[in-house]
Amino acid sequence: MASLKELKNRIASVKATQKITKAMQMVAAAKLRRAQEAAVAARPYARRLGAVVANLAGAMAGRDDAPRLLAGTGRDDVHLLVVCTAERGLCGGFNSSIVRLAREHAASLLAAGKTVKILTVGKKGADALKREHGDRFIDRVELRGVKSVSFDIADDLGRRIVDLFEAGEFDVCTLFYSEFKSVIQQIPTAKQLLPVKVEKSATVSEANYEFEPDEAEILETLLPRYVSVTLFSALLENAAGEMGAKMSAMDNATRNAGEMIDRLSITYNRTRQAKITTELVEIISGAEAL
Repeated sequence: MASLKELKNRIASVKATQKITKAMQMVAAAKLRRAQEAAVAARPYARRLGAVVANLAGAMAGRDDAPRLLAGTGRDDVHLLVVCTAERGLCGGFNSSIVRLAREHAASLLAAGKTVKILTVGKKGADALKREHGDRFIDRVELRGVKSVSFDIADDLGRRIVDLFEAGEFDVCTLFYSEFKSVIQQIPTAKQLLPVKVEKSATVSEANYEFEPDEAEILETLLPRYVSVTLFSALLENAAGEMGAKMSAMDNATRNAGEMIDRLSITYNRTRQAKITTELVEIISGAEAL
C-alpha cells in the first residue's frame, strides 16, 4: 500500500494535470469556433466551383483536346497519396483515423501491384507513416508555425502537386483528410484529387451553355484553382476537426482526472484513518502494559 506522502504527491500531480487539461479544453473551444466558421464559410464556394467544373467537363465529354488534369494520363500505375493530419496530438483518434484510412488504401494499391508515393501535410501523419512507408515519401509539409491556414498555403501545395502530375510523377492523386461534422464527429475521407473527378450531383443545370473562350481554355485555368480550393477546404475541415476532437478529448481527460482525484482522496483518508487507529491502539496497549 502506498504511503500517505506518496498518495498526497499523486493527488497533487493529478490536480496539476487536471488544470492543464481544463486549460487546453478552453483553448480548443475558443479556436474551434473560428475554425468551424472558416470551414463552413468555405463549403459553398468549393461546391459552386465544383458545379462550374462539372458543367465545363460535361461540355468536354468525348473531346480529344480535354485538359490533362481532367482526362488523366491514360494510366493507373503510380498513385500519390496526400495525407493531411494535425501538427500536434492530444486530440483523441483524430489523426490515427485518417492515417488508418490512408494505410488501408496504400495496402490495397500495393496488393494490386501499383506504385505508391506519399506526401504528408502535418507532422503526426508523417510520424505515423514513416516507419512502414518511409521509403515512399516524396515530401512532407509541416505547418507548426502556422497559426491559421491561409489559401496561399493550399495554393502553393496545389501548384506543387499539379507540377508533379504534369511532369509524369504519378497518374492518380488521392487526398485524405477528416470532414468536420460536429465536436464529437469527424469523418475520415478519401477524395480523388487528380485527375479531377467530377461528381454528377455537382452539375447545377442541364442547360446548354456557350463559353467564351472555349471550354478547354477555361479549364486550363480553372482546374489548378479547383485543386487548390479542394486542398484549402480539406485543410480547413481538418483544422475544425482537430479542435473539436481536442476539445472532446480534453473534456474526457478532465473528468477522468476528477474521478481519479476522488478515488485517491478516499484511499488517502482511509489510509490516514487506519494509521491513526493503529497509533491509538498502540498508545492504549502501552498504557495498559504499564
